[in-house]
Amino acid sequence: MRKLIAIGLICFSAFSSISVAQTREQKVKDDKAKNEASGFWHYNDFQKGIEDARKNKKPMMVVLRCLPCEECVKLDDELMEKDTVIKSLLEKFVRVRIVGTNGLDLSIFQFDYDQSFAILFLNSDGTIYGRYGTRSHRTNWTGDVSITGLGKAMQSVLKLHADYPTNKPALAGKKGLTPDFSSPELFPTLKGKYGPKLDYEGKVVQSCIHCHQVGEAIRQNFRTVKSKIPEEVLFPHPHPKSIGLMFDPDLPATLVEVKDKSIGFAAGLRKNDVINTMNGQPIISIADVQWVLNSISANGGKVMVDVTRNNQNLALELALPPSWRRLDDISWRSSSWMLRRMVLGGIFLENMTDEELKSEGLDGNSMALRVKHVGQFGPHATAHKAGVQKGDILLGFDDQSDLKRETDVFFYAIDSKKPGDMVSLKLKRNKSVIQIKIPIQD
Repeated sequence: MRKLIAIGLICFSAFSSISVAQTREQKVKDDKAKNEASGFWHYNDFQKGIEDARKNKKPMMVVLRCLPCEECVKLDDELMEKDTVIKSLLEKFVRVRIVGTNGLDLSIFQFDYDQSFAILFLNSDGTIYGRYGTRSHRTNWTGDVSITGLGKAMQSVLKLHADYPTNKPALAGKKGLTPDFSSPELFPTLKGKYGPKLDYEGKVVQSCIHCHQVGEAIRQNFRTVKSKIPEEVLFPHPHPKSIGLMFDPDLPATLVEVKDKSIGFAAGLRKNDVINTMNGQPIISIADVQWVLNSISANGGKVMVDVTRNNQNLALELALPPSWRRLDDISWRSSSWMLRRMVLGGIFLENMTDEELKSEGLDGNSMALRVKHVGQFGPHATAHKAGVQKGDILLGFDDQSDLKRETDVFFYAIDSKKPGDMVSLKLKRNKSVIQIKIPIQD
């Protein structure tokens, strides 16, 4: 079997050439035919997986994976086939592969929808053992996940399954609240455009609801109904590095660094600590850490952390202050493109290096974000039509000059502005400083 796991979103560009689109269409159809013939995975059939797991008393491993997008393939098929540990572990699970979020049960499948790599481990009764799959960069996963780390997580799940149902109460928190919509195609922004299944008889790639579209639909629903997107939704599944915690991608929840003076450091967490539980939930990976953090209000809260340090167990308290979520960076997320449309008229901003700042006569204490890209189509062309150019440097946004990251611009605008409000962009172009106004959009 050539492909075991190559996980992520179905990355499809509306501007791809016809030949590329046809290749992707064929890739999806070929993958379906091949895997249904092999029988190694329950293919796009979660219910069959549940029945199999119930009958054989095995834990379930449900993989959401990318088919046509080569950029999303990080734990690729060749590497998986060569890894003997993973191959032997896979046999101990009921394996389900899902290649589109159409019809996905969102009461169960709650994870970071911007991930291109997502695995849920479950019991046949729907109890979630844990999650695996994390990234904090648009294309780079290496600091967050690995084949070795996946194997360790799978081993941890097998131990949890062996102890089930004795440990069921500790796992209760791994399932979230009832969602507003039971499956993605029911969201107002997706309803009528997509069905509950992929269209294998037609344009299958275009019929797929991308994972990131689920996150976008959640945000847009808040925007439409209440005008403001809550911080809990704007900053989902905060990465632990935002509070100073850096994890080893090869080990289950083991810290390789704790930033000095960070929130994590203040809690007493230290390098080489192994996190066993957070708020009583067993931790099998960094994705589980993010799940617990995601449950904490933007107004702050406490997380009880049980760690092993030098063969001793320690109970620590992680105190998250108000506005702690804003420390995270959301600019890498695919769903942030909708924010660029809403608040920046289609501008894509990037931070500048010290050398670049110096060459422009700027210093690191000032707001200075370079315009990396300006949209050319539809609502994403709003800034372009107003006169913004690639290479311009944003020095101020709506008279704010302390927004050091694109993420900070997103939050300020979403928190304080409404659709239709006009904001002024202070831009440096060559040796001139100009002012351009754009509207905040829906």
